[in-house]
Amino acid sequence: MHGALPDTPLDIVGDVHGEHEALQALLAALGYDEEGRHPQGRRLVFVGDLCDRGPDSPGVIARVRALVEQGRAQALLGNHELNLLRGQRKQGSDWFWNEGAHRDARFTPFAALQSEAERAEVLAFFGTLPLTLERADLRVVHAAWHAPSLARLAEPRPPAPLAELFERLDDEADVALITQGWRARARAEKAPWRHHLGDAAAPVPMLEAVAHCDEARQALNPLRVLMLGLERRSQAPFFHNGQWRFTERVPWWDGYGEDTPVVVGHFWRHIPPLQRAHLGRGGPDLFAGVSHLAWLGPRGNVFCVDYSVGGRWMERRGEVTPGSTRLAALRWPERSLVLDDGQIVHTTGFRATARV
Repeated sequence: MHGALPDTPLDIVGDVHGEHEALQALLAALGYDEEGRHPQGRRLVFVGDLCDRGPDSPGVIARVRALVEQGRAQALLGNHELNLLRGQRKQGSDWFWNEGAHRDARFTPFAALQSEAERAEVLAFFGTLPLTLERADLRVVHAAWHAPSLARLAEPRPPAPLAELFERLDDEADVALITQGWRARARAEKAPWRHHLGDAAAPVPMLEAVAHCDEARQALNPLRVLMLGLERRSQAPFFHNGQWRFTERVPWWDGYGEDTPVVVGHFWRHIPPLQRAHLGRGGPDLFAGVSHLAWLGPRGNVFCVDYSVGGRWMERRGEVTPGSTRLAALRWPERSLVLDDGQIVHTTGFRATARV
């Protein structure tokens, strides 16, 4: 589940989401050749979410897999890869299932897998990916570095594939919520609104028991925490990804007090003037009032390298201004940011607020 980073300079690549052309452009801007070699001996690290939404998830996975197998890159498991390991049909994943899902018509055209053998090959690769990577001066995880969750995953338990462990942990959380009566309350609350939860125009109220169950289920499964982060009851319901939600993401880095820097993806950071709402992302903006180049947290030692390239399909459809989304890589230890259009910018505020 956990791996070691090499003792070399690193280029940490944000969520790619099937944008193969952007990945090729970024690797060229970083100075890698077609075989993934770098003249300065740098190594690539991918933070996860290689797939879904973009036009060529198979191409991205094939490229990253080749780099990993050649020893020229490392890749983490993201929540989108985990969804596929669990057999979940999610928005933007019909490239894998190839079932002609109506929900994914907006992402067309996209390359799709054609056979069970291809699907098995992709899942086998995903099954090899670690949840975290670290060395003395750096930690990398898809969404959240959370010591209590890491400690729970380190507890002795029977060996099991990651997808099976995820379901087991979810079942344990469900048992607790059922025993405490929260699940029954949530079902009763949901009943009058069940057919309206996918309607953005419906006057859906705050469903308190549903919010409690969603928050607790997230916190009680350590794999959910590492892959998706922590959540809390939102101030008001909001419409996000086609459904009403009652919990919001937590800027977990505000409570990260350890010395070792952490790099994550997942959280749809954006470069102004692009805003979260332009991409159809509901709920509070975790980066409101913070520079898009700033390190985060009380010690200024957490950085999110996801710059919303997962929304590039909206650029192609004319729903977002062309050039709004980016694929980025953070160079370590230089702490500069390289973008897929070739720009190189310096991040700010690293350890700027560190406590003595």
